[in-house]
Amino acid sequence: MQYNTVKITGFHAHIYFDTTTREAAAHIREGLGADFNVQLGRWHEQPIGPHPKAMYQVAFSPEQFGKVVPWLMLNRAGLDILIHPTTGDDVADHTDYSLWLGEKLKLNIEFLRQVRVT
Repeated sequence: MQYNTVKITGFHAHIYFDTTTREAAAHIREGLGADFNVQLGRWHEQPIGPHPKAMYQVAFSPEQFGKVVPWLMLNRAGLDILIHPTTGDDVADHTDYSLWLGEKLKLNIEFLRQVRVT
């Protein structure tokens, strides 16, 4: 068996929310910004790209993975969170290489395929 040697340059966590859980998402965002060396992305109040719900993105380095992900596991407040690496292959990053906390939402992978082609 041959192992994958793709280089992971970073990670993204997508924190999904709706109008009833936005406050919980804001609380998680505060904790991430205060306790970790992460880049907090903009709030997206509507679905965007492959994401089926409102969300914001948190970018972090591979060195932060072992701190950020366990914290999210314990503090996700019932929200659904997609965590994926950044390898340069957006489709694989969001599917084959991803992990979910909470419910696994159906992403619009066709959007990622179209972006890759153009």
